[in-house]
Amino acid sequence: MLVLCVLQSSEAYFWATQSGAELDLLFFSGGQRFGVECKFNEAPKVTKSMHSALADLDLRHLWVIYPGATRYPAHEKITMLPLDGIGDLAAEVGRVMR
Repeated sequence: MLVLCVLQSSEAYFWATQSGAELDLLFFSGGQRFGVECKFNEAPKVTKSMHSALADLDLRHLWVIYPGATRYPAHEKITMLPLDGIGDLAAEVGRVMR
């Protein structure tokens, strides 16, 4: 994943709860917590796990990487990001932090 080129491997985490909620990538930038979830579905939905991650981890923002073609907001703190836009993730973090 290209995000790991920006992060040290010691700064990238997988998160899961005993009840089954999980987040594929948790990382920190500027003292804020961010998340990335990867979905194979062309039209992913916001899940209970995503809401759990937002609340439990106090995420500033969560991106869902998916194989579709359009970047779009799915929730106030969740953005669907096409796989070919993953190289823009650093810019996405910058936008959210402004």
